[in-house]
Amino acid sequence: MRVGFIGLGRMGTAIAGRLLEGGNEVAVWNRTPGKTDEPVRRGARLASSVADACAGAEVVMTMLANDGALLDVALGPGGIAESLEDGAVHVAMGTHGVRAVRTLAEQHTEAGQAFVAAPVLGRPDVAAAGQLGVVVAGPAEALGRCRPLFEAIGRRTFAAGDRAESATSIKLANNFALGVAIESMAEAFALVRKHSVEPSLFYEVLTEGLFAAPAYKVYGTIIVEEDYDRVGFTTELALKDVDLTLAAAGDARVPLPSAAVLRDRLLAAIAHGDGDRDWAVLAREQARTSGLE
Repeated sequence: MRVGFIGLGRMGTAIAGRLLEGGNEVAVWNRTPGKTDEPVRRGARLASSVADACAGAEVVMTMLANDGALLDVALGPGGIAESLEDGAVHVAMGTHGVRAVRTLAEQHTEAGQAFVAAPVLGRPDVAAAGQLGVVVAGPAEALGRCRPLFEAIGRRTFAAGDRAESATSIKLANNFALGVAIESMAEAFALVRKHSVEPSLFYEVLTEGLFAAPAYKVYGTIIVEEDYDRVGFTTELALKDVDLTLAAAGDARVPLPSAAVLRDRLLAAIAHGDGDRDWAVLAREQARTSGLE
């Protein structure tokens, strides 16, 4: 399949690699040119612009950090909506807000194109192994065309219906639940440390009991090893997602009291210079407030 791919951060680079391994023709573009080096080395074509990435593409995928970047790339001059051929599909794989996704769905429909929201579940190493979860929503015909691409990057595709914002709300809710789990672990580890318990012992108790799940094992390991520079998802991006979650909750009149606690902890970590570290650094922030740092 002819695919344009825009947004080559850690996750985007891993996904583009899987598409290339699947035999797809991939054209890549990124606002920071150097980030295209690895996909190009693996056989991707370097596009000179967004329009060039869209030229001849059946599907254009974006993996962008925030709504502003997505809307600019998709709806700005020379963007995807202006450049994509009639009937082609724009697949947005990043974590975005409900309002932005709703706007894109409307604009692409008016332009005679299809829009699919397909946020992914997993860290960059999971993406590189082709084991992501992919939550997809959009027109049924477009979803069918994109299925081989989703299968190339993920272990399972979760179909969320024909409204793109449904996939978006699932992704936001998933990230919110994960963030609260990390925050609760941060508090629990601080508690046992104050009582002279080795974090590694508590990790074993936690993950060999009721919390024997990947979220607790992955992030629990990072907390025990204090390996916050092994970044899968930054604190800054986590704050962006919590803000998007609160906006979606406000629109739907859903109270999320835990989100306020999580947001405050993220803000404090960023204020202490940990914005570019993995969001498991919430454990360090909790340790500070507990007199452990």
